[in-house]
Amino acid sequence: MLAKLSADIKQYLVVTGNYWAFTLTDGALRMLVVLHFHGLGYSPLQIAMLFLFYEIFGVITNLCGGWLGARIGLNRTMNAGLLLQILALGMLLVPAAMLTVPWVMAAQALSGVAKDLNKMSAKSAIKMLVPADAQRSLYRWVALLTGSKNALKGVGFFLGGALLTTIGFGGAVLAMAAGLLLVFLCSLMLLKKDLGRASLKPKFRDIFSKSPAINCLSAARLFLFSARDVWFVVALPVYLSQTLNWDHWQTGGFLAAWVIAYGIVQALAPRLTGINMGAPDGRSALRWASLLAAIPALIALGLGMTAGYDVSLTPASVLIVGLMVFGIIFAINSALHSYLIINYARDDGVSLDVGFYYMANAMGRLLGTVLSGWVYQTAGLAACLWISSAMIVLAALLSIRLPTRAQAADT
Repeated sequence: MLAKLSADIKQYLVVTGNYWAFTLTDGALRMLVVLHFHGLGYSPLQIAMLFLFYEIFGVITNLCGGWLGARIGLNRTMNAGLLLQILALGMLLVPAAMLTVPWVMAAQALSGVAKDLNKMSAKSAIKMLVPADAQRSLYRWVALLTGSKNALKGVGFFLGGALLTTIGFGGAVLAMAAGLLLVFLCSLMLLKKDLGRASLKPKFRDIFSKSPAINCLSAARLFLFSARDVWFVVALPVYLSQTLNWDHWQTGGFLAAWVIAYGIVQALAPRLTGINMGAPDGRSALRWASLLAAIPALIALGLGMTAGYDVSLTPASVLIVGLMVFGIIFAINSALHSYLIINYARDDGVSLDVGFYYMANAMGRLLGTVLSGWVYQTAGLAACLWISSAMIVLAALLSIRLPTRAQAADT
């Protein structure tokens, strides 16, 4: 059956398989670190800070990784990401006494570099494997890759907890490193050489995009992901555990299930946004961002009602329903952005534009993570939600400047 597939489809399957395997270990490693250090008595905010270098190095990697991919090829940057993740896992195989906070933060920094090299390579590779006149197919492929990645990240959360329970922290890390090593060896043999390498060697100054559309989309992406993480990364888990008295498994299981559902919606985004009407454009991003902006504000108002006169509402019901609606609409927004950057990116040296865009994505996650802990400690969950809504409004305003389908055709 595989022999009948075209060369491009085979390459897409290799890229997707790499991305899936990496994502499983990435999600599982995050849950392993959270559960292990929670068992050692660390607070949720302290645990979140363990991932600070993970996000910081993600910003740096996306900015430089796109330039690197254009110079040496996406096959090499993707394989480098796999290898670095294996090394990051290896750093956690030291004796328990050496698993200090600085050491774990260093391992997470290496994992952050690995993750964004792998992600940038996978997203950029699709541009090279889909014909330029097949925009609907490109939208479907990007949505499938992005959605499946996020669903598998949620599966990775469950996998990390299961491995920790059955074979312990060291055994879990060793098993993941061994599995990823096999994937790395297969990738070395199967992934096409020089995939995505630019015909002309780009200079380092070329890492900054000169495209107004990509700059606007990147800024909108920064605010979009800040808006999610400002309440989702630290504030929500702490609120669920401390205010609603959910135990660790309830909190972790709920968030994992949410991420899986979020990924499924992303994969279905082409159907939900009406792909038969044509591939999405800047107006699509504006409409869906405008709709999303109302959701955090409504959740904040709902939480206020639970503390006031309306006893028919409970904080748990408001958050669960609100998260479901937010997750659906946010997933569609994310899928639209992921398609638009691949569409806007140049054909020659695609990873330069994609890397710049995901640098903005990483900056948004970093900003949201820091604000999530600080704002929640000083003003509570409702304040995080209001800030989230304001950030999405900014993303919508930036989307006004994105080209429509007709404008894109004229360029």
